[in-house]
Amino acid sequence: MLVNALIVVLSFQSVWSRKSEPFLGEESAGLFRGSDKYAFAIDVPAAQMECFGHFAHQTGSFYLTYMVQWVTVMTNTHQLFVTVSSPDGTLMASNNEATGHINFQTEVTGFYKLCLGNPYNRFGNSRVFVNFGVIYEGVEVSETEMEEEREEEEVLNSTLTSIEERVHNLQNQVFHMWRNYNAARMRKGKDHHLLTSNLNYVNWWSATQSLVIVLSGYLQLRMLKGLFRTDSSRPRC
Repeated sequence: MLVNALIVVLSFQSVWSRKSEPFLGEESAGLFRGSDKYAFAIDVPAAQMECFGHFAHQTGSFYLTYMVQWVTVMTNTHQLFVTVSSPDGTLMASNNEATGHINFQTEVTGFYKLCLGNPYNRFGNSRVFVNFGVIYEGVEVSETEMEEEREEEEVLNSTLTSIEERVHNLQNQVFHMWRNYNAARMRKGKDHHLLTSNLNYVNWWSATQSLVIVLSGYLQLRMLKGLFRTDSSRPRC
C-alpha cells in the first residue's frame, strides 16, 4: 500500500516537472487558456488598444493571423499595429499592416500577450478578425508510452511507426485546412462589409440626387409661373 502511494506521488511530481502552469485567479479570468486555437472578430476602438493573453508551453509553434475587415469612418488607411510579447515582456514579433501573419517558436512557458492597436484612426473603430493559437509537434507522455509499447511489442514496430506518421501528417493537413478556412472567412467578411458600405453609399447619394432634382424642378416651375403672371389692376391693351 505504501509502495503504491509512493509511486503515485513520484509520477505526479515527474509530470508536474515537465509542464508547470501558473494558477489562474480571479484577476486572470480574461486570459485565454484551455484551447490551442481561437478564431473570432473584435472591434478595436479608435486610438486605443485591445490585448489578450494566451497560455503556451515551451517548444510550441505560436501563430497569429489577422485582417482588418472594415472601419466605421471613411479613411484611406486600414493599418493596425500588432505586437506579441513573451511572458517575461520580450517583444517576439510586431506588424504594422492591415493583414498579417506572425509565427515563432515559444521558448518560455507562460501567457503570451497579444495586442491590437488602432492608432491610425482617431474617430472610427476597426473590426478585426483574428486567428491565433499554439501547435505542438508531440506530447512527451504519449512519446514515452509509444516507446514502451515498441519495446514490448517489437513485431508491431514498423506498423505503429507507419500509423504514427500517417496520423501526424493527417493532423498537419487538417490544421492547414482549418487555417485556410479561417483565412477564407476573413476575406468573405471583409468583402461583405465592403459591399454593404458601398450599397449604403449608393443609396444615400441616389436619394440625395433625387431630392435635388425634384426641388430644382419645383423652383423652375415657380419661376416660369412668375414670368407669365399679370396684374389685374393694370389696363390691358
